[in-house]
Parts: sequence; C-alpha cells; structure tokens
Amino acid sequence: MIQRKAVFLDRDGVLIEDVNLLTRRDQVLICNKTPVALNALNASEYAIFVITNQPVVARGLATEQDVEELNSFIGKKVFEKSGCKIERFYYCPHHPEATLPEYRIKCDCRKPRPGMLLQAAREYNLDLSASFMIGDRISDIIAGYRAGCTTILVKTGMHKAKPIVSDAMDLTVKPDHVCNDLYEASGIILREYK
Repeated sequence: MIQRKAVFLDRDGVLIEDVNLLTRRDQVLICNKTPVALNALNASEYAIFVITNQPVVARGLATEQDVEELNSFIGKKVFEKSGCKIERFYYCPHHPEATLPEYRIKCDCRKPRPGMLLQAAREYNLDLSASFMIGDRISDIIAGYRAGCTTILVKTGMHKAKPIVSDAMDLTVKPDHVCNDLYEASGIILREYK
C-alpha cells in the first residue's frame, strides 16, 4: 500500500489566530490567506492534519469535549472557506504545570514530543519523510524534526510566554524553513518539494 504525504499544522497561530487559550467559538478567526494555502496543498494530494497542545484542559478552563467541539467547528469553518477537509485534529490535553492533577503527566503526545505525528502516521499510513510540520513555536519544529518531517516555522503566532523547558526540549533543532505565514509556507512546499 502506498503511503500518503501530509502537512501537519499547529492550530493556534498557524491555522487560526492565536488568542491565548482559546475556549469559545466567537474567538475563532481563520488566519489570513489560510484558505488559499490549504486549497492548494489539498489539490496537490497532501492530507491535512492539525497537531495541537491544548493546555486549557489541564488548566480546567475547558473539557476535552469542549476542545473536540471547537476543533470540529474550526474544521467546518475551514471547509466552508477553502473546500479543504482537515483529515483529523490531534490534541494533547496534558501540561507539566496542570491545575488538574490527572492531566499533570509526562506524556508522549505533548509537543515537542512527536507522539501525535507518529500516531497519525500509523492510523493514516503516512510517509513522514515526505511530510511537513508547520508551526509557530520551537516545540512544533522539534516535534516535526523528531518525527522525520521537513519543518517550517511561521511568524504568525503570539509568544508572550517562554517555551516550557522540559527534557524533550532540544533548542539545537532549527527549522528547515522560516516563513511569514502558512500561505508562504505552502508556496515553498509546492515549489520545492514536488
């Protein structure tokens, strides 16, 4: 069976505007030119996935069901604007400084660990070496690098907080490309990686 190629996107700051701890539908704003970028990637047979840390659950600001409903809403909104179907949203509800003790665990899914990308590869028969991770934080880039993807850092996120230092954080990892936004990143993928 032929493996598929994928583009993995961080959610907040890449796919949608980063509003810092999104919990409501009225806060969802699709990033500028994102529909055009997704449509072009989808037309080139890239499967689109969202890979996102969601500490709102660990902090007690939202439930996992709330996050799943928001992700579903975002997926529908993206489809309405671009015609692009997001294959699946993967999210990590854990956080090392969680308010809720059941979410204060050392997991394999929280970026910078590559667990969500590896899970997607298993479940969807993806070729990670022909795939891309696009994110706005170093943790996204490290996760993509560890999964064997080409990595692209975009400058669209909000970065008020410093990255959480963990044993999984390797600050020597650098992105393969740096772009202003998802639209520019999609252009690089479609021009340079055919």
